[in-house]
Amino acid sequence: MSEKIRIFSYLPNPRVWKSLITGRLGRVKVKVLGDKPKNLVDWLWDFDAEKLSNLELDDIKHFERQGKRGFKGSLYKTDSFLEKHPFGTVPAGFNNDGSIGIFESNSIMRAVARSSNVTSLYGDNDPYLQSRIDSFLDANLVFSREFQVYVLELKSLNDQFYNRMKAAYSFYIGGIENALSTGKFISGSYLTIADISFVCDVAQFLRERDRRTIINEQGYEIISKNFEKDFPKSHKHLMNLYNKDDFQKFMKGYLDGILT
Repeated sequence: MSEKIRIFSYLPNPRVWKSLITGRLGRVKVKVLGDKPKNLVDWLWDFDAEKLSNLELDDIKHFERQGKRGFKGSLYKTDSFLEKHPFGTVPAGFNNDGSIGIFESNSIMRAVARSSNVTSLYGDNDPYLQSRIDSFLDANLVFSREFQVYVLELKSLNDQFYNRMKAAYSFYIGGIENALSTGKFISGSYLTIADISFVCDVAQFLRERDRRTIINEQGYEIISKNFEKDFPKSHKHLMNLYNKDDFQKFMKGYLDGILT
């Protein structure tokens, strides 16, 4: 099985797991390069990303950029990387020869699904079913974007950030709950990338509970406090998929102590 998709990212990253799970189910080889978030300052961001020594960093000053969205200080991104990834963010996906950049985790996951012969992962080549799956992924993207802002602002929470996240959570999970009322899976009768994206992003959000102390100290409650009770179908669906071998391969232990 030859490499189809390459991803550079901080690790571990539930957003990368979307593509890895899709690749495992769809028999597509996905190669991942990366390191802990704090260590990415020591990497050259590129298709052929590599960790560099302090001496080598001195030799590539011309690639130095200022970090954005969660990264502080200097980062080293090649001109080619920024040409392929104009927003300069991770996870950063590439096709097998690095000539095309793919950004946003759901889009990278779609590329993996499209590279697979297991067409059921992405609507069996039916444009209407694919668009229905895309609708769930678009709603998922809004939810995950709000979560990203929420996490970055946890140490200085205010009503605006908290209420935006609470509304995004209720809207997205409420829609998933409705979808699961009429089908075994989110977009119909079989598993698709809409389910995979749901599991990875909601699992990451539920780790909000690890930050209970800092949230409570600022006068707020855990938003997902009653997830199991308020959204029983979504909870059951999450746990059913999370416990499957293809998900456990990458997510094992991630929700230990968080959910039952």
